[in-house]
Amino acid sequence: MPSISFQEWITTRAVALDEIEQALAAVGGTERGRRYATQQINQAYAVMLASQFQGFCRGLHTECVDQLVRAIAPPAHLRPLVMAEFTRGRQLDRGNAQPGSLGSDFSRFGINFWVEVDNHDRRNRTRRLSLERLNDWRNAIAHQDFDPVQLGGVTLRLAWVRHWRTACQHLAGSFDEVMCQHLLALIGTSPW
Repeated sequence: MPSISFQEWITTRAVALDEIEQALAAVGGTERGRRYATQQINQAYAVMLASQFQGFCRGLHTECVDQLVRAIAPPAHLRPLVMAEFTRGRQLDRGNAQPGSLGSDFSRFGINFWVEVDNHDRRNRTRRLSLERLNDWRNAIAHQDFDPVQLGGVTLRLAWVRHWRTACQHLAGSFDEVMCQHLLALIGTSPW
């Protein structure tokens, strides 16, 4: 069974992303304003995808902390302190879900995160690059700073966002399985 965070990723979070796809379909037509409106929705879709993926990653991290704290069973009055230490300065609370922050935050569990994720599925190396590109676009949109050299242009294509969504979907599944196996090895029982 997957984690609660992954279940939310494939249900609630997927529905929110599907709504953006539906908005794109509703724009329709070939009038001049269509391209501008489509570009705005593509940008909204990219930002929404980045935020939903970050929410998944932060939720998974919190779920891992909770499972580990339960396993070590500190006295009830110490649990909040232990949980706070595992999440103190967590990059996912203030920055993008980009490879560096993910590796840093999940390494708190004594795992070489990206080595394990890449070993889980060799295609994850390429997916990690897609995640970096998604975050490049997310930052460009959020800060209205479009560097065509860094972004590969200044027009965001729907095909790119769909590709990034697929990459995030596969990464989410790998993150969930890798952390389940790692926690199983640490605590002796399956965390989810």
